[in-house]
Amino acid sequence: MAVALSEIPRQSFKIRPLAGHVGAEIIGLDLRLPLNDQDFASIHRAHLDHHVVVFHDQRITPQQQIDFSRRFGVLQIHVLKQFLLAGHPEILIVSNIVENGQPVGLGDAGKYWHSDLSYKELPSLGSMLHAQELPSEGGDTLFADMHRAWDTLPSALREAVEGKQAVHSYTARYSEGKNAANWRPTLTAEQLTQVVTVTHPVVRTHPENGRKALFVSEGFTTHIVGIPEDESRDLLQQLYAHSVRAENVYRHSWQAHDMVFWDNRSLIHLAAGCPDHLRRKLYRTTIQGDAPF
Repeated sequence: MAVALSEIPRQSFKIRPLAGHVGAEIIGLDLRLPLNDQDFASIHRAHLDHHVVVFHDQRITPQQQIDFSRRFGVLQIHVLKQFLLAGHPEILIVSNIVENGQPVGLGDAGKYWHSDLSYKELPSLGSMLHAQELPSEGGDTLFADMHRAWDTLPSALREAVEGKQAVHSYTARYSEGKNAANWRPTLTAEQLTQVVTVTHPVVRTHPENGRKALFVSEGFTTHIVGIPEDESRDLLQQLYAHSVRAENVYRHSWQAHDMVFWDNRSLIHLAAGCPDHLRRKLYRTTIQGDAPF
């Protein structure tokens, strides 16, 4: 007989904010064990307050990652189905490994700053990335706080973008980059129907904490609606540059079995890359969010 969540004993763990304005470590939690409602609420609160939380040394199975992710909402299945984990389509393999001449996962994920699945009508609430194999050098992931970016935006830029809408497209930069042909398979007609362009506010309001955040990124945003192309391009470049100033950014240096959970409504992120000959593999789950407003 299943044990009620209220009857599951609490775990002893600490939430330790990281240096700077973004991120916290959750120390002492074992995600292999069931979480009661109180512990889950503490993790949820930490995620909202710090935007990215790091769980160290999590020796969990793919199914355990999926089950924990589902506590936060419906999971989204990535359009590149050839890179989904066999038997677990909720997991996207992020990897630079090639076996028998074929990539085992998406090898250039995150090469531009972006918010996961901002190109969907219902973009991602958050993503969880669990380290499987890590390179001996490189491979860091950077996170930029888009609430802070908005809060510190110069008044002239605020006036220029508040109330504006922007178009997001998965294919905007899909084939760019020196190794794009290796990692970016040609999309089928059926896949293209899953990634039609969408329009979202340039400045969104977080549905849970009520704070405003910039919601544009160089990876998926193509233009601001209703203004000339050159003006749109200039405004976006200014927003991008301001968003990723050093004081807005947390850089995560991965350790074995880390799992990182970030809020795509609050952050954009970037993969820093690693030498091509060093193996890197991580498993990603993505949780569906609400329509931005």
